[in-house]
This record gives sequence, C-alpha cells and structure tokens, in this order.
Amino acid sequence: MQERFIPVQRTARYHVLGDPATARTIWIVVHGYGQLARFFLNNFAGLEEGCCIVAPEGLSRFYLDQAHSRVGATWMTREDRQHEIDDHIRYLDMLVEHMLKEAPPNTVVNALGFSQGVATVARWAMHGRSTVQRLVLWAGPLPPEMDHHALSNWRALHVDLVLGDTDEYATPEVLGTMARRLTTAGVPHATHVFKGGHQLDAILLRELWGR
Repeated sequence: MQERFIPVQRTARYHVLGDPATARTIWIVVHGYGQLARFFLNNFAGLEEGCCIVAPEGLSRFYLDQAHSRVGATWMTREDRQHEIDDHIRYLDMLVEHMLKEAPPNTVVNALGFSQGVATVARWAMHGRSTVQRLVLWAGPLPPEMDHHALSNWRALHVDLVLGDTDEYATPEVLGTMARRLTTAGVPHATHVFKGGHQLDAILLRELWGR
C-alpha cells in the first residue's frame, strides 16, 4: 500500500459582522472544536463598530449527536495533521487577502482563537503570509512545536492570554506555561482570568476589543 496526496479545490464558509469597506480593523475570530462559525460569531454582536469581524469555519464538519441533528466543525485531528495545518494556513491567508481587497488602505488585521482555534490562529500567525498585529488566545494552549526561537518572531505582536477560572478543559497551569514561554521569547503579552468556564466572556471580550 502506498499513501499518496493530491491537492484539491474546495469551498470554505465564513460569516461576517460589520462593513469591511469602512473598517479600521479586521478581526479574524476562530471557533473551537465542534462549533459552527455563525453561532460562534453571535458572541461578537455589538462589537463591530469601526471593524469587520470575520469568522471562518473549520473545513471538516461532523455530526455531534447520534440523531444527526446537530453539526459541528473541527480544524484538525491527529490524522494527516501536517497537511491539515498547511491547508488551514493557506485558507486563512486567502481569506484575509480577500477581505483586505474590500477594506481601506492600512487596515489592521487582528486575530482571536478560542479553544481548538488557539492552535489554528497561532500557527497561522507564525507561518502564514498575513501580517497580524494582535493575538487573543482564549482557553487553549500554544502548539507544542513553537519553541522560544519560533515565538521570538512575535516580538512585534501583542498577545492576550485568556482563561476562565472554572474552565474544565484548560487550566491555570496551561495559562502559566503559555505566559512563561512568551516571556522567555520576549513577546509582549498580558494574562486575563475571568469568572466562568470554557466560554467567551462578554464583559472581558468588550474590554479587550476597546484596547
């Protein structure tokens, strides 16, 4: 048996809040495991003034229940992971290029990743063509392959690390490890802990958006 690969073209779905034609900032917000972009984007309603918020959807969808009534999406699994990572980096680069064509000159690109989306946006910000000025990494760990030499490429970024104090998936140890890795690499960052679980917090989200 031989394992072979062939690139194919497929259609990716994304959802948008705000008008890119008048946006000073484009935010790419990346959902977590088992979510769909349109529902994830609902968390950002009311934050679109002066910006355009774009929620890409993971390319792999699956049923969440035995009745096949609920559908979610994932960014990757451990199976053929490097090709999935490369595909998503190209996907996000193409999406940003597309959105910037509709935006004014000098529009800034920021990104937020939630849960599984943290690794996706981190790898994209590290290896993609797009220039990201600010990263919000919410309730998920940095990819393990990013050592302090790789992370030093982020010294021109500002990174916000966010975690709920009762998060059942991420822990304070995860947040502390991320902060230490960024400190070692000389990356400007701040940590934020809110009262809540594995979710976005509306109050903290609005506070971060206003910075």
